[in-house]
Amino acid sequence: MTHPPIGARRRRFVLELPLEETDGFGGSLRRYVAGPVLWGAIEALGSPERTRGGRTDAVATHRVRLAYRAGITPAMRLTSGPRRFAIRAAGDPDGRRRDLVCQVEELIEAQP
Repeated sequence: MTHPPIGARRRRFVLELPLEETDGFGGSLRRYVAGPVLWGAIEALGSPERTRGGRTDAVATHRVRLAYRAGITPAMRLTSGPRRFAIRAAGDPDGRRRDLVCQVEELIEAQP
C-alpha cells in the first residue's frame, strides 16, 4: 500500500467529542465539545441525494486520512473550518497503526 507524502496531510481538523446532558424532562441532549487538533487529507467520494422527512438533502461523502489514533468512534465528528463531518466508520487499512481512514458524511445545514 502506498502512503501519501506527509505534506498531503495539511488540512486542519478538530475532533469533536459528544457530551450527553440531561434535559430536565427525563431525556438527554447531545452536544459536541472541541477535542484535539488533527492533521489530515480529505478526498471527495461523491454527492448523492437523500430524501428525509419529505425533503431532499444533499449529502457529500468523503474519505479522511489521518495519522493513526486509537479510540475514534462514529459518535464523534470532525470539523474543518465551517464544515462538519459525521464519522460513519474509522479503521486502520493495513493494521500497522500508521494511518486511520475515516468514512465521513458532510453535515449540510438545511436552508429554510
